Amino acid sequence: MELTKKIVLLGQFGVGKTSIARRYLLDIFETDYLPTLGVQIKKKTLQLPSGKKLSLIIWDLEGFNSVAATRSSYLLGSNAFIYIFDITRPVTYAGIQDDIKFIKSNYPKVRLTVVGNKKDLAEQDDIDKASSMEGIQIDGFVSAKTGEGVHELFENLAQKLVE
Repeated sequence: MELTKKIVLLGQFGVGKTSIARRYLLDIFETDYLPTLGVQIKKKTLQLPSGKKLSLIIWDLEGFNSVAATRSSYLLGSNAFIYIFDITRPVTYAGIQDDIKFIKSNYPKVRLTVVGNKKDLAEQDDIDKASSMEGIQIDGFVSAKTGEGVHELFENLAQKLVE
């Protein structure tokens, strides 16, 4: 029996949602920036340690200034959200508290993971600043460019979704 889980990538324009998805799905990184229009949907099937197969349906959404501005039809039926921000651009997480509040109040049963991307470009000061956001639990820092933490992000989330 194969399980299927929908994961939606959320975040502002240019934070690296598509790059994270490509790094995880294809193990590639491209320097050309082309904004996502609407949504791109991809699938990856994993073999879990329990022997079960798990299909992750990954929805890579276009960037937004607020999660509330995202089409609700894209978010329906989600099992997990990965909220991505750019560690090196504080403007990309200036509204994170409002976005997290919106997600938790409108999708309380959906697992939420918050990650900072572009760790390869960040100084320790950037990471410290992002880590100290009041009331926000940061689940990790990744680099789509180098791949650091990307596979672990999805594999840990996949394991949590089947527990």
